[in-house]
Amino acid sequence: MSSRTLRRGANTVIALVILVILLFPLYWMLNIALQPGESLASTAWFPTSPGWDNFSRALSSQGGSLLTSLGVALGAVVICLALAAPAAYAMAQLKLSGSRTMVFGTLITQMVPGIVIANALYSAYVDLHLVNSLPGLMLADASLGLPFSIVLLRAFMVSIPKEVVEAAMVDGANRFTAFVRVVLPMSRNSLITAGLFTFLFAWSDFMFALTLNTTDDIKPITLSMYEYIGAHVSDWGAVMATAVVSAIPAAILLVMAQKYVAAGITGGSVK
Repeated sequence: MSSRTLRRGANTVIALVILVILLFPLYWMLNIALQPGESLASTAWFPTSPGWDNFSRALSSQGGSLLTSLGVALGAVVICLALAAPAAYAMAQLKLSGSRTMVFGTLITQMVPGIVIANALYSAYVDLHLVNSLPGLMLADASLGLPFSIVLLRAFMVSIPKEVVEAAMVDGANRFTAFVRVVLPMSRNSLITAGLFTFLFAWSDFMFALTLNTTDDIKPITLSMYEYIGAHVSDWGAVMATAVVSAIPAAILLVMAQKYVAAGITGGSVK
């Protein structure tokens, strides 16, 4: 065997070992969820007699919180893209003075700790009567993905030839119509990528959910799981079933959008 073949085989083995290490926590979570009535110390390595009681309990107790998180995450995606796309287009295609400074400032906002933003938002939300409301939580979660979405979309829109927009305007379209009918369709992959990451940010948010909600009327799945673990600390099967159920929507979106994500991330790297 050649040294190249041996090297490729060794790389494959190393990659498989790393993959097993990364996926083992997910497997163990599912394994515990499928073994009702088992403690952590006595859990078998394989679910020889799997049951679905833990999942039925998880859905009955956490179903409403899952729907709340889904609605909040989708609303955050809509708000984020509605703000990020025009901002990115203006920075990329319009001759704005200080556009590079604005991009740098956008990146800086991504580095601000979430607890700082949450405390500041709470004071503003009290005055605006947005505490314990779905629109308020949507706006807060949209801010998590807004800087990333602007930078990502701008990187792609910079590569769009200005002649394409000018041709649309020659045909009678104004700037807004050209943006909606030409630029946005061409930026589909980047829009899907930005929307996916915004959805994941909102879906996994805990800080805003805890800070901006003082009642049980609006309870996303992250906050609900936190309270559920405290009440069922000895029933790990139900807790792990809840974790598995809460991970399913994000996993489905990642699988469905993976080709768009790969194209959207690399779309602005070359002209």
